[in-house]
Amino acid sequence: MKILPISRYRFFQKIQPVALLQKITSNPVTGCLQVFSASDSWSFDFKEGKLIYASRADKMFNLLYTKLQQYSKQIPALAQKKVYQQLRVIFQKSIDNQAILNPDYLAICWLVDQKFITAAQAKLIIKELAFEVLSSFIAVKEGSYEFTTETFMVNMPKFCTLDVNLLIENCQQKLDNQDRSDQVIVNPPSQYLNQVSQNKIPTQQPLPKPGNPISSQEAQATTNHSYRTHQRLYQQNRKKVYTIVCIDDSPTVLNAIQCFLDEQFFNVIGFSEPLKALMQILCTNPDLILLDVEMPNLDGYELCSLLRKHTYFKDVPVIMVTGRKGFIDRAKAKMVRSSGYLTKPFTQGELLKIVFQHLV
Repeated sequence: MKILPISRYRFFQKIQPVALLQKITSNPVTGCLQVFSASDSWSFDFKEGKLIYASRADKMFNLLYTKLQQYSKQIPALAQKKVYQQLRVIFQKSIDNQAILNPDYLAICWLVDQKFITAAQAKLIIKELAFEVLSSFIAVKEGSYEFTTETFMVNMPKFCTLDVNLLIENCQQKLDNQDRSDQVIVNPPSQYLNQVSQNKIPTQQPLPKPGNPISSQEAQATTNHSYRTHQRLYQQNRKKVYTIVCIDDSPTVLNAIQCFLDEQFFNVIGFSEPLKALMQILCTNPDLILLDVEMPNLDGYELCSLLRKHTYFKDVPVIMVTGRKGFIDRAKAKMVRSSGYLTKPFTQGELLKIVFQHLV
């Protein structure tokens, strides 16, 4: 597996999304680019340098449902509530237990297979989804990323191959048009500032009151003030270092996790003996726990169950780490109220992804 960049994988390094995509599309490569930011993650699947699918994690099914509803006037089958109920049951719920990869793409394949939409309609939907995903991605300033040739899309049906450079050009043109038409905020309301502090900027901002024109200098000053307010509040609310407790009887696994999780953002505390960990874990004040399943004296399921009985640990994310991939093992993890499931062997990107999902 090839990791980009070659230097050590870090959170929140400065990135240039457009240059990153162009670096990939300049070569006829096949694989998946995954990008993680402080608030979201994106995945881009390529075939010989052409984009075949793009997805945004936090709005994966929201974007798909919105697009399907837009087409419901042209495609009456998409107006049926049962279609969305089936999609939720079969595909959307898999996000919680990570049972399948790219469930939104599988949902589109299912819609084609069930003849709710045609392959040509799927192509249009995928192209429009890619535009929406890219529009959000090209504005990212900091994050981490990796490109891997190991992608589940290899054996999946493919409905289109898209020119990323053309999509980026259209996205940038859209953003330029928005910049020219946007009005400037004057005295942002407290509701807006609350949303800013949560890194959730409203898509539609309040307009200046009629009869109270502002000069271009005032407009620029207000824009700069709004940006500085956003940046300051974000930095105040962003946690600098997360404490990760890792309980695994394998020193190799403990060392790997410590190497994978950058010390600039993570304080990793490892325990090789589960009983010792149970006694000392209260002193560590962890933000997240990585818990091996197969351990002597006390297995991971038993330890997770004991942790959940303690008031302090009832809401702390606990990720089960194991080589077992069966349905029964995942069911056991759910029964003891684990937060997630990571199978061995895992890549650095896979570890970062599941850790990041449960820390923000």
